[in-house]
Amino acid sequence: MINQERLINTFLTYVKIDSESLEEKDFAEKVAADFKELGAEVSFDNAGEIIGGSVGNLYCKIEGDKTLEPILMSAHMDTVKPGKGIQPIIEGNIIKTDGSTILGSDDKAGITCILEAIRLAKENNINHPTIEAVFTIAEEIGLKGSKNLDYKRITAKKGVVLDSGGDAGKIICAAPGQVKLTGEFIGKSAHAGVAPEKGISAIQIAAHAISNMKLLRIDEETTANIGTISANFATNIVPERVKVLGEARSRDNAKLKAQGDHMMQCIQDACKKFGGTFEGELTHSYSGYKYDENDEFIVEIKNACVNAGLTPELAVSGGGSDVNNMVENGIKAVNLGCGMDKVHTTAEQITIDNLINTTKLIFELIKK
Repeated sequence: MINQERLINTFLTYVKIDSESLEEKDFAEKVAADFKELGAEVSFDNAGEIIGGSVGNLYCKIEGDKTLEPILMSAHMDTVKPGKGIQPIIEGNIIKTDGSTILGSDDKAGITCILEAIRLAKENNINHPTIEAVFTIAEEIGLKGSKNLDYKRITAKKGVVLDSGGDAGKIICAAPGQVKLTGEFIGKSAHAGVAPEKGISAIQIAAHAISNMKLLRIDEETTANIGTISANFATNIVPERVKVLGEARSRDNAKLKAQGDHMMQCIQDACKKFGGTFEGELTHSYSGYKYDENDEFIVEIKNACVNAGLTPELAVSGGGSDVNNMVENGIKAVNLGCGMDKVHTTAEQITIDNLINTTKLIFELIKK
């Protein structure tokens, strides 16, 4: 029933259109045109203006049976670098590149499969709910598109995001929230050889604070890391400033708050001990979420997998996605695997089977 040749050609066309983060305009216009051909009501928001991008998030509304609950289908339009001049190559069942660029299956595979599933429903006069297809910008640089979505435009209270590795049938039922630590430890400069006692070493403060932090794997749901410590002083100068960047993640939002509070307490204690200060903050990036395996929507997705001839696999993620922001804004969103492999590298690839199977799954979710 799936037009395999059209599915593959759509994907190949999409990945050849450059759309690195904040430069998604050409690709967004192509996707908008394809959905208009399906009779969708198409519009953009002003998220691009807010974050300095070339275009906003794309909303494509396909009217359906109004007695049914509307459903959200989503994926992101941007790619990581190097994502310009992509030349896809088909080798048997695998689509990849020549190795000089990423492929862009993250996340153009998701967009392709959503489009093809809706085409299939339209061509076969399949009854379906109203479908709100939302395609975001700037996901790869901090979920900025979904953070600035106009959620008032979205009426659906449940939906799927196609943005996970793993074969079609993989269901991400939990993912962590994140807080970021940014700031500077501030001490006092002095000559390190002549009068070191007159100085306060910012490096010493930072070292004491970090050495007292619980870091890396905290528990099965929680992690924390200091990724950057930056100072540039001569060895004969007591360093007065040190920049630090860090993060904490947890699938349990209470644990996330506790870990963030702990890291800040270590900083405060170190500053007090050595007489320095800290100028910075712990900022909320996004909240975590988790669904029970018996959740009504999870069960619906599992049943759709079975109907599509797939084996459902529940999994947890160690990273965030647009789902996190959608959940935080009241949408029961679930991230699904769509076959992308070795993403964010020039070895990225996807199988044709996964494109077909993901399309089958989306079709099963929308048909009624």
